Amino acid sequence: MRILLIEDDTVLGAAVRDQITSDGQSADWVTRLDAAGDALAGTAYDLILLDLMLPDGRGIPFLKGLRSRGDVTPVIILTALDQVSDRIEGLNAGADDYLVKPFDLAELSARIGSVARRYSGNPNPIINHGALEIDLAARSVFRDGKPVQLTAREWALFEAFLSRPGQLLSKAQLEEKLYAFDAEVESNTIEVHVSRLRKKLGPKVIETERGMGYRLGTP
Repeated sequence: MRILLIEDDTVLGAAVRDQITSDGQSADWVTRLDAAGDALAGTAYDLILLDLMLPDGRGIPFLKGLRSRGDVTPVIILTALDQVSDRIEGLNAGADDYLVKPFDLAELSARIGSVARRYSGNPNPIINHGALEIDLAARSVFRDGKPVQLTAREWALFEAFLSRPGQLLSKAQLEEKLYAFDAEVESNTIEVHVSRLRKKLGPKVIETERGMGYRLGTP
């Protein structure tokens, strides 16, 4: 997944960004709402982590603005505001989850995974796909009962296909799942990772539509 983190606390922001990266996801971190708006205008994110008190405004009006424009990107609020009324306001504004600071980073990872699964139509973290058994929560894959080790980037790419079964994904869409703004993108990166996934998970796990993109193969 590619996640937009909107958080002005540099210590917490760095910790959350590192947690997301260690989970095999890609994170773009901004500290202001205007920068968040610019980021959303140019990139399709899978999830937004939103602080409510930013230097240039409050997160609730920002969230309401997203929803009023028809943006359905999942949003998890991260805030020190812990009153029940604050939670109600955030959820009513369109948030999918609400996490009060300070929080455990492992819990944040679990919340991200839970929200992502709901949106992908896979509320159960265990998926069976042909000879594969995939645990979305643990980010583990078994092929014919044997564990398969995937790198962080291989998992991010595979997860993109799992979240959109049957949907054709372009090379550009897949590249966005792997990298943040400042990362260099090699011209053959997707081809290399798709080849590695086929070797590890089976030759038919990913199908190619020449000149158009890739999709999850039929089990």
